[in-house]
Amino acid sequence: MNIKHFVNFSELSIADLDAWKEDGGKVAGVYCIYAPTELIRAAGVAPVSLCGKKQDPIKDAEEDLPHSLCPLIKSSYGYAINGTCPFFSAADVLVAETTCDGKKKMYELMGRLKPLHLMHLPHTQTGPAALEYWMRGLRELEAFLTGVSGVLVTEEALHEEIVQQNAIRAELARVALLAADDRSPLTASDLLAVQESKSFSVYPEKYLAALRGLHRDLEAHLAEPGPVARSGPRILLTGCPTGKGSDKLIRIVEELGARVVCMENCSGLKGLTLAVDEQGDPWEALARRYLQIPCSCMTPNPNRLDDLRAMAGTYRVDAVVDLTWLGCHTYNAESTLVQRFVEGKLGLPFLHVGTDYSPSDTEQLRTRVEAFLELF
Repeated sequence: MNIKHFVNFSELSIADLDAWKEDGGKVAGVYCIYAPTELIRAAGVAPVSLCGKKQDPIKDAEEDLPHSLCPLIKSSYGYAINGTCPFFSAADVLVAETTCDGKKKMYELMGRLKPLHLMHLPHTQTGPAALEYWMRGLRELEAFLTGVSGVLVTEEALHEEIVQQNAIRAELARVALLAADDRSPLTASDLLAVQESKSFSVYPEKYLAALRGLHRDLEAHLAEPGPVARSGPRILLTGCPTGKGSDKLIRIVEELGARVVCMENCSGLKGLTLAVDEQGDPWEALARRYLQIPCSCMTPNPNRLDDLRAMAGTYRVDAVVDLTWLGCHTYNAESTLVQRFVEGKLGLPFLHVGTDYSPSDTEQLRTRVEAFLELF
């Protein structure tokens, strides 16, 4: 089972980026799953996710940003100014989004480093005004991207990218479900690497082929008779994005004998079940799909609760752990609503963990998680 291919995917993508740029291709650095991959690719630009999930760059960022700001924002900005993110260096432009006030102000500073287009999200997902506003935003992004690449976005090209990204999301969802099987050899950290690799794929057809290979390997492994690989409480992780360097909670949970079988976070399953309608107007279909992403920046945000209900049943979870970064006000405030839903509607134990990227509270977190797991 070639999981190392995905664990090392970001490094492998650098070679693909070099080849893409040598052929004259343009690169857009993105930070959020609200950035419409299909539209960016249809404009002849390769979108790649930018670094922002490690502690080291935060010290540099705090020369310009407040210490109390979310570590994800500070890490992203730190990587941008200290030159240690190869994907930021390769990006010709940045595609940003107004998912929180901290990021909006950080982007004002980051815009001095590279050309930056800021997508203005509506504050709600309901009503025709929100959809119309977001569709205008997609057209503004189209104009920006065409100015960068010189490629006009056609409905045919947009439709082709929609079909391909739908296939990738569907395959990711299938792999995630197989990986959650009690006999699966994959850990949550392995699956996180697989899911994050999507945002580093310069050539999506290569990524899709690798995903399908992993799918086949998992099916073959699970078809063989053998003992259960791991047991322990099955945990659904929700809340803020995690990644390499910021996955300390996942490591603690699994070291204590539980299993994170699904992650609702942006770096996990969030949005994977949202396909773009492949019939009719691709612009409206794209706008509708991305507007329904269940992010805490939206008010209200019922889609997140719907997703939690569906995942709790599909993945047979025993408890929900909500991870929020200190300084992330929308996810921290929404945790109260999530707790009431999980405990009251789903009847599951719930633990809220507020932390940052620093390892300084690792043992404190371990004590809290250990006490929580004693419920099972």
